[in-house]
Amino acid sequence: RQESSDDASPRAGRDARPGPPEAGATQGSEKLLALGRAWESDFLLLAPGGDGEFRLVAGVVCFPSSWRVTEKIGRGLEFIHGPVPSLNPTLGPAVRQFLARLRPGVAWLRSNWGMSRSPELNHHPDRHLPRLTPPLAPDEVWIRIENQALVALPASRGILFGIRLEVHSLTELKQDAAATQGLRRALQTMPEDIAVYKGLSAARAELVRLLEAE
Repeated sequence: RQESSDDASPRAGRDARPGPPEAGATQGSEKLLALGRAWESDFLLLAPGGDGEFRLVAGVVCFPSSWRVTEKIGRGLEFIHGPVPSLNPTLGPAVRQFLARLRPGVAWLRSNWGMSRSPELNHHPDRHLPRLTPPLAPDEVWIRIENQALVALPASRGILFGIRLEVHSLTELKQDAAATQGLRRALQTMPEDIAVYKGLSAARAELVRLLEAE
């Protein structure tokens, strides 16, 4: 169980002052950190419980998107997904069933996007990075894309949740007309509670203006 609060390159980030392992967990922690260094992707391990709930039991997270892995360890998906508007009441049971039905040998892939005022990979909340508030210039806005993979583990019946991060500047994105149009539409149609959750509410109109500008 490791968490870094330093920003660094993807490889160096694995070595950046990891938190100390709990007593008796040194060997397991070293194995986790070795995997993190080898894969160069953040990853989380979810274990099934007797109540059918999957709980976060371990992970290596060097580049979080404004969250602390230490607050989630030992918690179930309902707690972990708590900050996401309407997810638990609408999709909670379906998510649990989906994870329980995953079979080894197949990776389920998805992408999750956000926006930031910093290009740094490590957005640990303790770093207090600048927030998206007007006024903004195109070179102050960055798109963060989490490429995620869910893989069922054959022996434990747990789930490996991998995250590889991409960061692109808004200036770069605007070179692609289709991507610009899609992001603008997503911002314009996004429910307000989702915009608040993503930290986009205060800057939404400004971001749309930047996407419309030549």
